Amino acid sequence: MNAVIQSLFTRKSVRSYESKPIDPQLKEQILLAAMQAPTAGNQQLYTILDVTDAELKRQLSVTCDHQPFIATAPLVLIFCADPLKWVDAYRSVGCDPRPIGPGDLLLAMQDAVIAAQNAVTAAWSLGIGSCYIGDIMENAEQHRAMLHLPPEVMPATMVVFGYPTVHQLERFKPERSPLESIVQQNTYHRMDSGALRRMIEPRIGQNAYEAWVAAFCGRKFNSGFARELSRSAQVYLRSLSPEE
Repeated sequence: MNAVIQSLFTRKSVRSYESKPIDPQLKEQILLAAMQAPTAGNQQLYTILDVTDAELKRQLSVTCDHQPFIATAPLVLIFCADPLKWVDAYRSVGCDPRPIGPGDLLLAMQDAVIAAQNAVTAAWSLGIGSCYIGDIMENAEQHRAMLHLPPEVMPATMVVFGYPTVHQLERFKPERSPLESIVQQNTYHRMDSGALRRMIEPRIGQNAYEAWVAAFCGRKFNSGFARELSRSAQVYLRSLSPEE
């Protein structure tokens, strides 16, 4: 296993950081690594917001599901899906581009998240931990106002970075599902209850399967934040015009 693959296996989410700033040169390396990510048509359909304002970080720690570690993280990056910049470029040279549609936003979401993963991987190679904050997609109206986002731009993900504490470094990384539970050949096959059990059981330890799944459903899928995420996603998508 080479060093790159090994780092992908060892990397885990880090939510507690040492009170140590990230050197500006390392920060630049992380950002430049993000920008080397694969991108549709080399358009880089994303904008990265480098959140340095302490009060804005504090607000985000509240609006993103009340997670205090966001406020004290040394580096906070918001990766925004941004199909608008190219449409503005087209208009600037006299083109008449069609309205931005849901497909354009979804393509930009891909670009943004791929760039974020490059940043996460680069940071880990430098000894810097990170944590994805999907909650940035919630509270659409509030986050639009806080970040001055136009209707065509959506925060795809937020990532916070910092040097892990000893406890975080030693913390167990949760098990992933078996390969055969994730990889299917050629066409999609809906999994039966036995296959689903084989997918989930490796990650639940000694817990009873049925009780664990039921509790997870209540805590995640049926939760208030999951419902808010779907509501906010509709807000972003309703702002766009599907091509006739």
